[in-house]
Amino acid sequence: MVSFSEDLKKSCLDVWELAHEHHPFIKSMGDGTLSLDRFTYFMKQDYLFLIDYCRVVALATAKSDRISTMGKWSKLLDETLNIEMDLHRGFCTDIGINILDLDETIPSAATINYTNHLVRTAYEGDVNDIAVSLLPCQWGYDEIGRRFYSLDGLNPASFHARWILGYNNPAYQEMTIWLREYVDSLGNISSEISRKKMKDIFHKSTQHELTFWEDAWNAGSTD
Repeated sequence: MVSFSEDLKKSCLDVWELAHEHHPFIKSMGDGTLSLDRFTYFMKQDYLFLIDYCRVVALATAKSDRISTMGKWSKLLDETLNIEMDLHRGFCTDIGINILDLDETIPSAATINYTNHLVRTAYEGDVNDIAVSLLPCQWGYDEIGRRFYSLDGLNPASFHARWILGYNNPAYQEMTIWLREYVDSLGNISSEISRKKMKDIFHKSTQHELTFWEDAWNAGSTD
């Protein structure tokens, strides 16, 4: 039997595969040809994304009705806000992005639309809606990290390899497994109307993932 998370993914598989497998930004990251200009643009926009991502995870913690679930969300919040954000700033410094410039980055339309979708879902929906809205990002980056880490040829000192390694670690993969299992459990107890709502949310987040990569590829180019 296909799990609910797999069903969500298959329902928008064309967009999913374009966003997480076939997009030129992702492919060039994997083969080490992505330009520093494009990566720099992406990192600055991703920094803004992570700030609102933390707000959404905080709301998921507050809206959870079980202590165990609150613990999972609060762990994700702590890891993102106090560890990943710090690593992100350090990474940016290493590739030449001044921290002051990072903090003054103007969000692109793609970033605004994606974060608005997540924040609106978090405020207007319940913790289940939040989980589904965040799954494409968590799961998609997990897939990218696993796939490219297994390939040979990348210079281990390159920013490409460093970024990929960040999403191929046990802690990140453990959170992906938990989030998928949580969403799978929703599919078993939800009505058809609720399942359709969650599918719509998942589709929108997946489309925003694609648009985010498109923005980084096009706006980040100096060609």
